[in-house]
Amino acid sequence: MEDLKDFEQYMAHLSEGLGHSDRHAGLRGYTTGLMSPLQRKSVEPMAAHMDPLNVRSRHQSLHHFVADANWSDERMLLGVCQWVVPLMNFSDGGWWIIDDTGFPKQGRHSVGVARQYCGMLGKQDNCQVAVSVSLACAAASIPVAWQLYLPQKWADDPPRREKAGVPETLEFATKPQIALQQIEHLLAQGAPRHCVLSDAGYGVDTAFRERLDELGLPYVVGVTGSVTVWPPGHEPLPPRPYSGRGPIPRRLRRGDASAPEHRPRTVRDVAFDIDPDDWQEVTWREGTNAALRSHFAR
Repeated sequence: MEDLKDFEQYMAHLSEGLGHSDRHAGLRGYTTGLMSPLQRKSVEPMAAHMDPLNVRSRHQSLHHFVADANWSDERMLLGVCQWVVPLMNFSDGGWWIIDDTGFPKQGRHSVGVARQYCGMLGKQDNCQVAVSVSLACAAASIPVAWQLYLPQKWADDPPRREKAGVPETLEFATKPQIALQQIEHLLAQGAPRHCVLSDAGYGVDTAFRERLDELGLPYVVGVTGSVTVWPPGHEPLPPRPYSGRGPIPRRLRRGDASAPEHRPRTVRDVAFDIDPDDWQEVTWREGTNAALRSHFAR
């Protein structure tokens, strides 16, 4: 009974962001369906589980709430954050976690569906992908921004966009670009400047890392071994001398093979040059089966 009371209070809180009261029943029904013990959490099996004697009418009601009702997903996510974030403990610090989530899909009509990498499956497959930013503390995390990734072939296909209801103003953006837009929007709303964490899918993008620097955000991101860096003793050449005509050169230059000190090196090569004794084993938390640990050098 206590759990049911908490659920009703939570639904009442979220309903404040829905506007018209006729949407409240849709929210309650859809949320109940998401928490039900169903293998498939699409609208039709939800309707059959919740109201087996009136599946058709319940299906229409749930589908209208999800697909047609005029409510703001951003306002709904804000309501979730207002409920959860005050209960999170940031005494040990906080982090912004950037990631993407794949949703396996059949067919080609769902917005943004394409054959692409799906993290849920761990391979390339037919799916949708959403870019997210989550706010995390040592004990918990919560998504604070979500946006569906629209592949280039979708963005460049007006008939397909129109049929699926993709807004004309939505242009193609890479996943790192979407993540930066989300971070910038959060900062504009007064969000704290926590450290940003992401995997190499974002970390290999130089413009992504440079923009985090410009925003004054510390970051720890994954990179691949092919990413180039300027280790100690290596630095770029200055811009070419000004000829007196045209714009003043400002682009730094790489040296050729005869000047290796003016050429960047791959992270892989730098890592293999580090003395084995300089690597330290660090355990960062308990996993489901064993402690999570690896070797690090700075």
